Amino acid sequence: MSPSRSEAEILEIDGHEVRISSPSKVVFPEAGITKLDVVRYYLAVADGALRGAGGRPMVLKRFVKGIDQEAFFQKRVPENHPGFIDTATLHYARGTSAEETVIRDAAGLAWVVNLGCLDLNPHPIRAEDLDHPDELRIDLDPMPGVDWSQIVDVAFVAREVLDDVGLVGWPKTSGSRGMHILVRIAPQWDYKQLRLAAETLAREVENRAPGLATARWWKEERGESVFVDFNQNAKDRTVASAYSIRPLADARVSTPLDWDEVRDRRPEEFTVATVLERYAAIGDPHAGIDDAVGTLDGLLRLADELGPAEKPPRAGSADGRRQSTMPLIEVARTKTKPEALAALEQWKQAHTKAAGMLHPADVMVDGMRGSSSLWYRVRVNLQHIPEAERPPQEALLADYDPWAGKTWPGPLAER
Repeated sequence: MSPSRSEAEILEIDGHEVRISSPSKVVFPEAGITKLDVVRYYLAVADGALRGAGGRPMVLKRFVKGIDQEAFFQKRVPENHPGFIDTATLHYARGTSAEETVIRDAAGLAWVVNLGCLDLNPHPIRAEDLDHPDELRIDLDPMPGVDWSQIVDVAFVAREVLDDVGLVGWPKTSGSRGMHILVRIAPQWDYKQLRLAAETLAREVENRAPGLATARWWKEERGESVFVDFNQNAKDRTVASAYSIRPLADARVSTPLDWDEVRDRRPEEFTVATVLERYAAIGDPHAGIDDAVGTLDGLLRLADELGPAEKPPRAGSADGRRQSTMPLIEVARTKTKPEALAALEQWKQAHTKAAGMLHPADVMVDGMRGSSSLWYRVRVNLQHIPEAERPPQEALLADYDPWAGKTWPGPLAER
């Protein structure tokens, strides 16, 4: 039986009343975790969660239809937000702006969970200084076919690079397949410099661990390696912060680690239930992160030494799109991931011989950011199929347009 819409529980948190609607609604059926359980989890780990997300503008990623449905992304703070929720106005390249949510205490955590947020997605800036990030984010994103041990190896190479430029990295599981390493920096550099520093670190990691790690921007060129995703430091990007619950069936958590744990622990070990026990027993391994503030000077010097990054050719097709150096075909564009996977399976059934020659990293099902939610693009790299046997580019099996009906202000509206 679904909970009544009128059902609610009022929590008294640090002198604030927070209304939790439908508290008995089951959010994670497999784990038996309700909405109120999620709230209580965040209250139990509040110090750690706020260390990652507190005081920062954040995008609200709301799972209002459950974890099996796509979340929608809300940049603008709800108009009826309570007084204990702060805001900050961010300006974007399209000429738009958004007054975004800033939480500062446990009551704020409970309030965003009540909106349907599971993971917390803050920007790498403080609300008091929107132009100068204070966090460098290293996102180790494994390509298909890459196991956890390879991610760990790359993480230690990244740590070595950080040590060489006088920075301290703080590792955590992403809560999905990868790993994040967070680096506190003084808020003295703008986003352009931050991204250059991150790209430089990625290039140096690739130089030291060729084949294991890659800084190549185009996905089809990465092979079975760990992508050091430097673009997560661009102005409009956010990542799931420490202690975020991810929308996976086992209620997995993005969990801070000590470096001496990294080789021995696995992401699937860290769920809402186990992290509650862990936090009560040992506290937050990232408790000292704000005392380890560094400088980007070393990475920016290294950027000068390495010189400009090699850019892939951008000679495009008649429609102006980039022409890849790899033999790519596009299979489908869909609204949801299940639709994308179904289209991929349909393509494989139609091309069984070619499908049998594909390597894991040759199949790319990518979540793409739309106006307020993700959509999915399915591509296949035919590099491992003899040229004479490669299937041609065919009509898309699905052709979802995430921008249909959308308009943009200013000059973009004329394009």
